[in-house]
Amino acid sequence: MHRVFGACFPGETVASWIRSQRLERIRADLADPSLRATPVHVLAARWGMPNASAFTRSFRSAYGLTARDHRRQALSARDAAPAPATPAPRAPDGMR
Repeated sequence: MHRVFGACFPGETVASWIRSQRLERIRADLADPSLRATPVHVLAARWGMPNASAFTRSFRSAYGLTARDHRRQALSARDAAPAPATPAPRAPDGMR
């Protein structure tokens, strides 16, 4: 399996790919406003990273900041962003 994986993803191991997929899903959950009240360690455990210190090191290594800082930045950017404009309703045919 590792040989086949290495042929498809040169330079990456199965374990590193799984870790990066988990980290990316945790990163997405941290930016989700509906999960704002869920503790970081709970999100990490949900995606298969139950060891808080190992998760913290992995996240900081992958993204250059702590999970808490990422959450704070992502949610504040989302809160500050203007709401998307909704198009004006179209008049029914024959009413223009």
